Amino acid sequence: MIRGLTLAAAFVALWQLAVWLGGLPRFVLPPPVSVFAALVDHAALLADHGFTTLLEVMAGLVLGTALGIGLALALHLWPAARRVVEPVLVASQAVPVFVLAPVLTLWLGYGLGPKVAVTVLLVFFPVLGGLIDAMDRVPDTVLDLARIARAPRWREVLFLRLPTALPGLRAGLRIGATFAPTGAVIGEWVGASKGLGYLMLMANARSQADLMFAALVLVIALTLAVRRLADWAVGRLIGLVHFSGTVRPSTSGRLPAQQRIARND
Repeated sequence: MIRGLTLAAAFVALWQLAVWLGGLPRFVLPPPVSVFAALVDHAALLADHGFTTLLEVMAGLVLGTALGIGLALALHLWPAARRVVEPVLVASQAVPVFVLAPVLTLWLGYGLGPKVAVTVLLVFFPVLGGLIDAMDRVPDTVLDLARIARAPRWREVLFLRLPTALPGLRAGLRIGATFAPTGAVIGEWVGASKGLGYLMLMANARSQADLMFAALVLVIALTLAVRRLADWAVGRLIGLVHFSGTVRPSTSGRLPAQQRIARND
């Protein structure tokens, strides 16, 4: 926390120094004091537009994470489908998500739909890639439990591969959560009537640089908060899984995960 505040203070100092030494007009680079004043004077306006962007970000983050986890599990449950779907997913990465924003706006209109869709795409691929990669790298010593118990494929995936791969999910979700506000703002730039991205465009058109930078500061704060929230949530999940799987042994001498796998033995 102290290091973060120190870095923020240093950034603001460099910003103010650039204003003094550069001699730039206020409509190009407003001083930090003007931006802070805009945050206070337009607090209600910024909160209104910020709430819209927050809804888009959270909806896209939840949907993108759910789709990424669901597809990762499905591809591990059905290896034949993975051989068909995975090359398509890799090829789809050649198309920048930002290019799709106007198309999604054309199809879904100017409401929350296209902004959430862009956010979903930016969250989905890091979550999917991180989880699939981590599930592929589960040690054979862990998978031997399923082989010895002759467990079906779905038990191996759900009770061994998925819990072991949660750190990979955490890494992918960190990236996705960082990109999520970017997706919402880009969707608002393409077509919207509300949101921080829309407010930035309107402020720029009216040469209100201080308001535009104030909205940008809120986008940065939102990005940091969403990333921290996502990281905390997955960290809690990992803690619960480790607690239930390693701290509470059963009377049979098996850990809960081993019991679940061996039920069909």
